[in-house]
This record gives sequence, structure tokens and C-alpha cells, in this order.
Amino acid sequence: MNTKLTLRMDSALVQSAKTEATRRGKSVSQMVGEFFGALTIRRQTPPGLPPITASLVGVLKGRRVMESDYRRHLQKKHG
Repeated sequence: MNTKLTLRMDSALVQSAKTEATRRGKSVSQMVGEFFGALTIRRQTPPGLPPITASLVGVLKGRRVMESDYRRHLQKKHG
């Protein structure tokens, strides 16, 4: 369910956000939603992880991946 949220910001910042949203092919609401979503993910990841590592935390959750799978991947990639 979508709920309306009113934000008060400097008009130059609003214009900058609109320009950036257009450049990305998104709405300002989508960008704000993604930002808040990223804050939630950051709060759930262990502190001190580099940003790229933190972004990968949980991507394989629920999947059974073995070392042999990784070795097969490397063999296919480099073999």
C-alpha cells in the first residue's frame, strides 16, 4: 500500500532531485523510497563491512551453495 509523504526541502534541492530522477528514469518518490530501503538494509548488516560487501550480505540466503559449485564456476570461466 502506498501512502503519501510530504517533505519540506529547499527549492534548489527539490529541483536537483527532480533533475536527477529524470536522468535516472525514475520518480523522486522512487528514489526516496530506495534511499529509505537502503537505510534499513544498512542497519541490518554487520557494522564495519565495506559497502560492496555489505550490499551482498544475504543475496544467497536460502540457497545451498557448495565449494564445488564455485570451483565449477571458476573452471567454466577460466578453463
